Amino acid sequence: MRWTIKPKPEQKDIDALSKALKVDGLVAQLLLHRGIDTYEKAKKFFRPQLTDLHNPFLMKDMDVAVERIEKAIADSENILVYGDYDVDGTTSVALLSSYLLDYYPNVATYIPDRYGEGYGVSYKGIDFAEDNGFSLIITLDCGVKAIDKVAYAKEKKVDFIICDHHRPGENLPDAVAVLDPKRADCSYPYDELCGCGVGFKLIQALGSRKGETIDNLIPYLDLVATAIGADIVPITGENRVLAYHGLKVINSNPRIGFKAIIDQIKKTVLTITDVVFIIAPRINAAGRMKHGQHAVNLLMETDLNQATIFAAEIEKFNIDRRSLDQKITQEALLQIQENKEEERVTSVVYKETWHKGVIGIVASRLTETYYRPTLVFTKSGDKLAASARSVKGFDVYNALEGCSDHIEQFGGHKYAAGLTLLEEQYDAFKKQFEKVVSETIDPALLTPEILVDMAIELKDISPKLIRILKQFAPFGPGNMTPVFMAENLKGYAKGVGQEEAHLKISVIQNDTHKIGGIGFNLGDKLPVVASRKPFDAVFNLDENEWQGNISLQLRLKDIR
Repeated sequence: MRWTIKPKPEQKDIDALSKALKVDGLVAQLLLHRGIDTYEKAKKFFRPQLTDLHNPFLMKDMDVAVERIEKAIADSENILVYGDYDVDGTTSVALLSSYLLDYYPNVATYIPDRYGEGYGVSYKGIDFAEDNGFSLIITLDCGVKAIDKVAYAKEKKVDFIICDHHRPGENLPDAVAVLDPKRADCSYPYDELCGCGVGFKLIQALGSRKGETIDNLIPYLDLVATAIGADIVPITGENRVLAYHGLKVINSNPRIGFKAIIDQIKKTVLTITDVVFIIAPRINAAGRMKHGQHAVNLLMETDLNQATIFAAEIEKFNIDRRSLDQKITQEALLQIQENKEEERVTSVVYKETWHKGVIGIVASRLTETYYRPTLVFTKSGDKLAASARSVKGFDVYNALEGCSDHIEQFGGHKYAAGLTLLEEQYDAFKKQFEKVVSETIDPALLTPEILVDMAIELKDISPKLIRILKQFAPFGPGNMTPVFMAENLKGYAKGVGQEEAHLKISVIQNDTHKIGGIGFNLGDKLPVVASRKPFDAVFNLDENEWQGNISLQLRLKDIR
């Protein structure tokens, strides 16, 4: 791994912030790394307020969207709330439909089938709307590229309002309104919202017309926080405010569906990391293994007994998903080895029987193993479908644009995308993707990087520091957990866990300050400590609770 130490801010800036906030230089430096250089910014960071959220009507087309929804309600039209089958899509659908249903009955939900319809707006979904008398479709987390589908709906007298956060193409669909902060002509102050975040801005706008305040919308923030965590959007600006208050809802008064999941996992306080690794995979498993509507049903359920039944179903989907993704990952790794592709700068694998619902997870696993842009293909109807994942710093979406001659359709983000192509294009695409990536990627990006905030002495680690660092949460892109480096350590270590895969360590610096640590999946680093030579370590700071006692520990990321 590459260790990259962030440049130290100017000492005068550290001293000024330190004085303004009455904190030590170490904390001031961490804040400056996050762009927080004034008392006012620090106040917003440590005490995120719902009143800091932007006026939703600053978003392009918001006024038009609200007027069209109000007209639909006044005219007793049927409204179809349509979303993608992943966490961001299903939470968005649950959010908007449950909000509308509170005061208007003619609302239904639609999640496309991952296998029968694929990602985003489908002709089948539009036909369903026409056949069942829906004159307005509101999409969430999809639709910004659905130009042909929206034109098809228009012929059938079905209107569209699109709420999306993906990058638009050159042209926008001819919808009544397109709410997407990434639109080139949208001057909304924050463009990193997830799909559910855009949906929340819509209900904020609708609510303001009925005299509601932000306090009326707090019960919906558990959904928004879950989508923010699952979709890996930056936890900065509005996302930080929404995630911070959404976590409070999850931990104090979650909706019945979340309560049913939390009751199963028996965890008392959930962090954003728990939301990402415990709640989100279960919600996702419905769309991966069966149908995303199961997740929407759970998230909208108001009866705990029924929600418990739904949560048990989803738990089974998740267990099945886990065993499938392990099996397919092994097959994909074997394919790379058998084809002797270790020297490539990309991983592109395909097997027609692989389950479409888990290829995204498998792509992530392969990226962890070989650390390079990765595509996992499977057969989907008469075409091939793939999930793409990238490495930090490389835009896989742009790379796919460079291969567009061989692609039927694609969409997504810098680090994760999806695409379909014809089977006869697979070999040409694979060759072109390798060419585009090898010509555009900085070779340094093919080695995983640990970004280190600063070097510290073990003597600086104290319960007070941990208390302050806890207030930096919720963590995520744009506000990662602080990473420290300590040099010239000595100590002893042992391998622990299954096959001694993890490293348990006790270290000392300058023969005085001693602290314990744990390094997950660092068992192979045991010889570095056992050599008795001084070594350096990078780590997060953590608390270890054992038999009621809490001690500080290093959560090791690497040693050398």
